[in-house]
Amino acid sequence: MLIKELERGVHQNLVAELKTGFVILGRHQLTAGYTLFISKTHVRELHELVDRDLFLHEMALVAEAVYNAFKPVKLNYELMGNSIDHAHWHLIPRHANDLNLNGPYWGIDKSIRESTAVIPSNNEMLELKEKLLQEIQKMQII
Repeated sequence: MLIKELERGVHQNLVAELKTGFVILGRHQLTAGYTLFISKTHVRELHELVDRDLFLHEMALVAEAVYNAFKPVKLNYELMGNSIDHAHWHLIPRHANDLNLNGPYWGIDKSIRESTAVIPSNNEMLELKEKLLQEIQKMQII
């Protein structure tokens, strides 16, 4: 369902569509700027992508845009796919006031990471999306 919404351009957190993937902000924003880069091609593993080089290049550019937009002290990159059977990157800005800053993001209890308290209002999400989109546009990747 997520991919269908992205393909139709109607997903509420869609920021941009690139050649190989979709840029969306995560629903939960425990760490401001939490972004996903989702492959347009349905594969489980990175090595299965025919356009892997371009996909990785675009992912790195999206990561740079996330970094520029949200000014983290560190940016974490993760490609797991254990729960969702579709190649996608988690780009997780780590800020000085983060919980478990020196440990993995996933080490933070899921009830905290996915709390309703960390779901931005519509206006806040719009501001985050606009901030990231401006950086992506500056890089001329869309």
